[in-house]
Amino acid sequence: MKKIVIIGGGFAGLNAAKGLGNCEDAEVLLIDRSNYHLFQPLLYQVAMAGLSPAEIAVPLRSILSRYKNIRILQGEALGVNPDEKYVTTTIGRFDYDYLILACGAFHTYFGNEQWEPHAPGLKTLEQATEIRRRVLSAFEQAEAEPDTEIMSRHLTFIIVGGGPTGVELAGALGELSRHTLAKDFKNIDPTLARVILIEAGPRILPSFSEKLTRKAARSLEYLGVEVWTNKRVTLVDDTGIEIGKEKLLATTVIWAAGIRAAKFLTGVAVDTDPQGRVIVLPDLSLKGHPEIFVAGDQARLSDGKGKPLPGIAPVAQQQGEYLARSICGNIRGEIGKPFQYKDRGQLATIGRSRAVLEYGWLQLSGFPAWFMWVVIHIYFLIGFQNRLFVFLRWASSYLSFSRGARLVVNKTWRLYPDEEEKEKK
Repeated sequence: MKKIVIIGGGFAGLNAAKGLGNCEDAEVLLIDRSNYHLFQPLLYQVAMAGLSPAEIAVPLRSILSRYKNIRILQGEALGVNPDEKYVTTTIGRFDYDYLILACGAFHTYFGNEQWEPHAPGLKTLEQATEIRRRVLSAFEQAEAEPDTEIMSRHLTFIIVGGGPTGVELAGALGELSRHTLAKDFKNIDPTLARVILIEAGPRILPSFSEKLTRKAARSLEYLGVEVWTNKRVTLVDDTGIEIGKEKLLATTVIWAAGIRAAKFLTGVAVDTDPQGRVIVLPDLSLKGHPEIFVAGDQARLSDGKGKPLPGIAPVAQQQGEYLARSICGNIRGEIGKPFQYKDRGQLATIGRSRAVLEYGWLQLSGFPAWFMWVVIHIYFLIGFQNRLFVFLRWASSYLSFSRGARLVVNKTWRLYPDEEEKEKK
């Protein structure tokens, strides 16, 4: 029985585990710092109060419970010893015959990590609920503010980064202010909220065609979003941002400008690209270590044209499935084939009935693209219950413009704050 350790329960790690669950000669251990699998493509919906966290996250144990040869532990990997073939974690040491590393990626601030407290990224549930808290709290603070200048600062929202995440956040925020919250306040007019999307490059959604990019920009402008291109943020603090010498005051800033692969485990030397992704061989293994594989956002592999594969869910999912087949075949003595990515196109939604889709020669925008986006995302959601909840929530929101997860949950909470202050005195 071969021991297989998987680090990370994202799209790559989960799909590898599911495939290996059908391998009779494999004993699988999946380790993740969280106890759930997160459907990251819908994180922005949590951040913009469209969905609750439980609707896009499912416990790993419930997903993999039917596989008798899979064990799941919650912990964090620290290092690897490739000579003795074991990995060290916060919960102990584990031996392996095969090791799959799929630890994902995080936002990068390009050397300005001190900006993070003022402009959170969107990669985790904790970040999504924090962004939701900041956005909804900004409207609440504006409602109670008599000073018009301070009120205007509360009602200014800045999103840095014009990729799919930034575009989806900007569209959802524009829709939230123009429709969902339009009649909820008495002292302010939420429809006058200023939403600004800033992109350092010449256009938003640079991976899409220029035609679809223009349509996406027009859709955002229809929702009241200001699209600024060729603008590079030079400073972020608690008052807003700076672009060169220009200061833009805002209470809420969201970062969606770049990602960096998770730090690789200590104990083995690897080559990485500028984004920190590990350069792997065509079978996703490390050079000199054919038993160690890296997949998902943590891996750097180029397609047939020499272009790096994008850090998107379909790539990670296909790599996980490939590794399961490859390792099972290797255990049986078969020679595996190099990984080949099947391009399923790209999608970005911009709000109610607005999206852009590109698949080879096919280019769609508006309602057809949005409908395809809904079908694809619901199909890939883990668990029938989640699909049903999300479908019903989206159907309700589409018909009524309502958002049912508009809860402001603070990061800290005390039962008896007055009593605690008395004890300190």
